[in-house]
Amino acid sequence: MAHGSLLIFGAGYLGRAVLAEAAKRGLSTAATSRNPERRDALKAEGVTAVDPADPSSLTDAVAKAAVILVTAPPDGGGCPGSRALLPALTEAQAYPDWIGYVSSTAVYGDRDGGWVFEDDALNAASLEGARRVRAEADWLDAGRGMGLTVQVFRLPAIYGPGRSVVDRLRDGSARIVRKPGQVFNRIYVDDAVAGLFASMDRPRPGGIYNLTDDAPSPVDVVMADAARRMGLPQPPEVDWTDPSVSDAMRRFYLDSKRISNARAKAELGWRPAHPTWREGLEAILAG
Repeated sequence: MAHGSLLIFGAGYLGRAVLAEAAKRGLSTAATSRNPERRDALKAEGVTAVDPADPSSLTDAVAKAAVILVTAPPDGGGCPGSRALLPALTEAQAYPDWIGYVSSTAVYGDRDGGWVFEDDALNAASLEGARRVRAEADWLDAGRGMGLTVQVFRLPAIYGPGRSVVDRLRDGSARIVRKPGQVFNRIYVDDAVAGLFASMDRPRPGGIYNLTDDAPSPVDVVMADAARRMGLPQPPEVDWTDPSVSDAMRRFYLDSKRISNARAKAELGWRPAHPTWREGLEAILAG
């Protein structure tokens, strides 16, 4: 995508990274936020800030957008992005070149360490994963029903500067949680951004892509190696069932799987610059 306007629904950690890359590419950018202070901060960064609760502002933003990215997580009523954007698209009679919905590999559930591909059956083991399944279906149905170029991206845990084991080791909150046989993928934030832009250059209606690294690995191995690299003592060990482990983290340990990124590589020409967590840690520590 050489030119145009990008609209992001939900400018969190990934969304802000996409906005930064879009600005480097000379794209005009817009992002939604319900928070007035956050909208002021977006404006200060040169981003058009849109209140998603204001239908006229949202319709205007949708009408101008060549590409739309939805990163907001689903809630009990489904995807807040589809609830707000689909009526706005209809009102504006807009047909953007590309709509991307960022989902989660939680839709696959537990595979006992086995490999998972995009066309495999979905078997979400958590409420959050089940909500993602519904949100994906809503967006793909809307694409077929409204003639929109919708694609879905399933991402594992996103990490990068300010959001990694390095930060937890530095602030003393890190723990080594062991669960025998548990492995999972990760994705460095810049690699996720690169995958999204690669898809914008090659839109495929109904396309579904896993954007993950190449090296599914146990959490405790990554934590232990990071501590060694930083010259810090190994964090205390806790069992994944220990009461000090949060419910959110425990749910995370329910799933063990290896996610294939072969389709994204083949169809989008994408390669993660940080193919394993080792390159990712090096980039964070060097930064």
